[in-house]
Amino acid sequence: MEGSGRAGSKAPRFAGTFARDAATASRVWRTNASELAALPLKPQRTPAQQQAADEILAQGRASREQFLTHHAEAVYRKLTKNLTAFLRVDELAYAASKLVPGLTPTRDAVDAELEKLQSEKDGIEVDQGLFLAHVLALPDCGMHLCEAMLQPKLEAIERAAAFAKDGVIDFGPARVERRGKAAVVTIQNPRFLNAEDRDTLDDTETAADIAILDPSSHICVLRGGVVEHPKYKGRKVFSSGINLTHLYRGKIPYLWYIRRDMGIVNKMLRGLSVIGGPGPDEMRGGTLEKPWVAGVDVFAIGGGCQYLLAMDYVVAARDAYMTLPARKEGIIPGVANLRLPRFVGPRAARQAIMMGRRFDCDSAEGRLICDEVVAPDAVDATIDRVIDDFTGSGVVSAASNRRAFRVGEEPLDTFRRYMAVYCREQAYCHFSPALIANLEKHWNAAQRKI
Repeated sequence: MEGSGRAGSKAPRFAGTFARDAATASRVWRTNASELAALPLKPQRTPAQQQAADEILAQGRASREQFLTHHAEAVYRKLTKNLTAFLRVDELAYAASKLVPGLTPTRDAVDAELEKLQSEKDGIEVDQGLFLAHVLALPDCGMHLCEAMLQPKLEAIERAAAFAKDGVIDFGPARVERRGKAAVVTIQNPRFLNAEDRDTLDDTETAADIAILDPSSHICVLRGGVVEHPKYKGRKVFSSGINLTHLYRGKIPYLWYIRRDMGIVNKMLRGLSVIGGPGPDEMRGGTLEKPWVAGVDVFAIGGGCQYLLAMDYVVAARDAYMTLPARKEGIIPGVANLRLPRFVGPRAARQAIMMGRRFDCDSAEGRLICDEVVAPDAVDATIDRVIDDFTGSGVVSAASNRRAFRVGEEPLDTFRRYMAVYCREQAYCHFSPALIANLEKHWNAAQRKI
């Protein structure tokens, strides 16, 4: 297949029953997949063959958008038993691939993609982003999915009793430990300056769930552990954000972004949705939540800075700084586009996200994010004092005040609408040639070891 040969390809039309349109769509997507498989793998294609691949992919995505415009709600309701079953985004995306073959890639197909460099992928996971975008655009379905992602993970529920007894669980990439009235979650990826990747996300979210569930603590703390890098050896580092080496090497699946921002980060902001409770909407007041305090040592880069925007109180070292290097990475920095303007204003937020502006913690803009900026050796003691201040007279009103702030700043429905846009746009960013070029230019990613 040297040329595209697709000038006469007819796009399917969907306006009938779900069963009929699903069957038609699956036939079209099966044909698309066969045509793509007939081409050489991406690194071996000629320019004409790559053009043909691009046309096949574009036609498939356009037909999925059309199908989902008519049937996204039917798909979601069937998969969730009419909104009575809660599926996390990964469970949902893979269940959709079985209900309507071709709508989203199968788990095996995505696992196979993880063996390729990011530059060698055709971006089949974009279809997951299109599906989630359409689901989140529907108020009832989207709010239901938000609730599913705010529920505590099963592993956290299973291990909560052990933590209540022992006061500590070390998962490796993350540790949760009770210290007095606080449950402290520590990010531990010392080789990569406490970066986040596929190996850290599940354990960090489980640790955060346990911290919130713990009946013997009244406040949660997020810290970065001691790192190995020679420049910072023996020092704590808050977070260097997404593991760019893993990203370049193709080890970060698309759903990682969605699981992170609808899961752990949103749980820190909103708390946990109680299973069988009234739901996490602020108007109902149905979450189990605690105040969160962060201690920032050295830097909070990318995802590290995103965590700070979900905190109730931030203590930072005087020599620490914050960045959201989305321009140099070629991706959207989570929910920072929604949250950062509340802290530093829309113009400074655009400068940070689109032009790489750095915020030193000990600066006018930095102090709009950080509540206290102290000497590097005073961070731990300051956090201890903040914990005492928060809990000294009880924290009965903490959840109430958090909900009252959120209903004016970022109600759950606003988050849902943001994520509907984010899911689609981040999918295209994640597989953009610009992402590869940016990582090679700004990160020297091709020379780094995984």
